[in-house]
Amino acid sequence: MKRTSLLFLLVVLVFGLQPLAAQDAAGDASSSTEIVLQLSSLPEAKVQFNYKYKLPFLQGSSPLTEGNNVTFKAGAEITPISLGGNVEAVLTPIAFLQFYTGGRMGSGWKVKLGKDLYGIGKSVDTGGTSHERGWEGSGFDGLLWGIHLGGTVQFDFAAIFPGDWNHVVFQSSHECEYSGYTNAKKFESWWMEHDGGENINGWTYYGNFLVGYQMPIFLDTVGILTEMDLNIYDNPDSPPNSHRSVWGDDKIRWKFALLSHFTITEQFGAALLVQFRTVRNYLNGDKDTYYRAREIDTDKMLKFEFYRVAAILSYKL
Repeated sequence: MKRTSLLFLLVVLVFGLQPLAAQDAAGDASSSTEIVLQLSSLPEAKVQFNYKYKLPFLQGSSPLTEGNNVTFKAGAEITPISLGGNVEAVLTPIAFLQFYTGGRMGSGWKVKLGKDLYGIGKSVDTGGTSHERGWEGSGFDGLLWGIHLGGTVQFDFAAIFPGDWNHVVFQSSHECEYSGYTNAKKFESWWMEHDGGENINGWTYYGNFLVGYQMPIFLDTVGILTEMDLNIYDNPDSPPNSHRSVWGDDKIRWKFALLSHFTITEQFGAALLVQFRTVRNYLNGDKDTYYRAREIDTDKMLKFEFYRVAAILSYKL
């Protein structure tokens, strides 16, 4: 799914990649709250308030099970064109494995800042020979909602060879999400925060791979993040195309990023992300053309481009 919540997932990754050897073995419940500000080189910004409560669960005496827990998360967010909330439960049955499930709900409106920025609304073909894409709806005329489930595998080299400079970490998450817009009928497309307007009510697969290095200094984490997402629903036949494969909707979308995280104080941290992506290469049309009126180049289906620079500022209350 073309989701702007990538930055939120990055926060989870960066702040969640604590050394396995340092997991809390005391068996005490704990809670935390934080405020997160997300900015990027694109016309997007987001403020989040997140709460997390961790409860010991099925803890054992071995290093692999002494930190077992269930973590409950809740968050609220607002952008210039949308607002919403989310909840999630994460089960850690063993140090290197997590399972999670959750949901989200929100709504939005249209804003005119130079070119149109879209909150939530139907993505439509305005017609004519150019097949220009458009937005249809009014503010808060429907809810965007989603439910997801997935799992995470993580490993820290320092768990085998302890040492402050031995934290080579790996983490990979994979999930499926059903998302829907209540004002869209079956197979109708919709926008979410100017994401391209290619969403329809249905299932999407998302996965990521992170390889990083943690250090006991001001720059505490550097890494490479690879992401992929794929729509796993089908679209109906839609003139002038005969199937979604014609415009490349059946192709995996890739994003690649260089990331770094800085610990400024015990409460305040900052993350920086430089991101690239693959985009579909079309024989006709451009980004302002309604996507079902495009035709992908079968000789060179994808091209590589710079995407954005993003920053995340987090303050723990």
